[in-house]
Amino acid sequence: MNKRIYLSPPHMGENEKKYLNEAFDSNWIAPLGPHVDAFENEMSDYLNVNHSAALSSGTAALHLAMRLHSIGAGDNVLCSSFTFAASANVILYEKANPIFIDSNPNTWTIDLDALEIAMKIYKPKALISVDLYGQSCDYDDIIYLCNKYNVILIEDAAEALGSEYKNKKCGVFGSLGILSFNGNKIITTSGGGMLVSNNGTLIRKAKFLSTQAREPVLHYQHKELGYNYRMSNILASIGRGQLEVLDQRVESKRKIFNFYYDKLSKIDGINFMPEVSNCKSNRWLTTLTINSNILSVNPIDIIEALERENIESRPLWKPMHMQPLYKKCTYITSEKNIDISKKMFESGICLPSGACLREEDQNNIIDIVINTINSQ
Repeated sequence: MNKRIYLSPPHMGENEKKYLNEAFDSNWIAPLGPHVDAFENEMSDYLNVNHSAALSSGTAALHLAMRLHSIGAGDNVLCSSFTFAASANVILYEKANPIFIDSNPNTWTIDLDALEIAMKIYKPKALISVDLYGQSCDYDDIIYLCNKYNVILIEDAAEALGSEYKNKKCGVFGSLGILSFNGNKIITTSGGGMLVSNNGTLIRKAKFLSTQAREPVLHYQHKELGYNYRMSNILASIGRGQLEVLDQRVESKRKIFNFYYDKLSKIDGINFMPEVSNCKSNRWLTTLTINSNILSVNPIDIIEALERENIESRPLWKPMHMQPLYKKCTYITSEKNIDISKKMFESGICLPSGACLREEDQNNIIDIVINTINSQ
């Protein structure tokens, strides 16, 4: 059988091992340590943001964002429906009410008309915006709406590290921004995340809560509910090396996307995720939709054809409002009342997009896609 091609595998650079060995040699492998401090400072510099807290996962960062803004029972929280479950699950962690918002077909990110409808009707406490597959939301308009309706903005940039909106890095547009370093992300610490903000008070409180809310006294004393959410020195050492090559990874991902686009976009019925003019996407995953009415083939046909050659691909995110866990939650579409998120899920596919994907393998993937289409 052919060697497995994964959707988005880790890609190590030159210095991860060096920093990792430093952590081993110093025997500083437990949570916190000099590499955690350095990783936080280097990420702050990269994003041009004042404060960062390295954590055990992007989900932990999202959960702390809920806590830091005292979001709880009875509060309404808006969230894009077209996202990974972690974006929404943290709302339930704090017993708040998720209200899901449809996507705009021209950007795939949150639909601004539906968003304002939800803000008018439900008077939410917060919005979790999701930078989808590396594409930034339209933050000028989102910030305007949040200010108009007095809504806290939390930016879920888990998929968009290295992406830009109007020449500013994603992750910096909300009161808090969330990053993920999961194994499939554009850079990885194997597992991990980060909470970033220009508000030092929020980040200091995040660090306190993420270390079990231990009071600064000799014995173990706790006045608040805390969590074991801090990143270890070992993982941070890997993250430092990964961050050094992040811009190279972005350019590799964009090159891979462009290669797919050049070969497949001319086929009537295939449409790639657009890149809006004010955004530079990291193209974390190459995503596209298949019009089955035109091509007589659907994404599952292509996914199965690739799998037969030991190549991993996946559907797009299944929207939260279609998930059994959230089936009773409110879902807001635009005034046109067309379910764009559902339509994209049913027609979409993610192609292998690892930064180290060889051109030979990419050509093979493209041939399989074209042959599957032609065989129908």
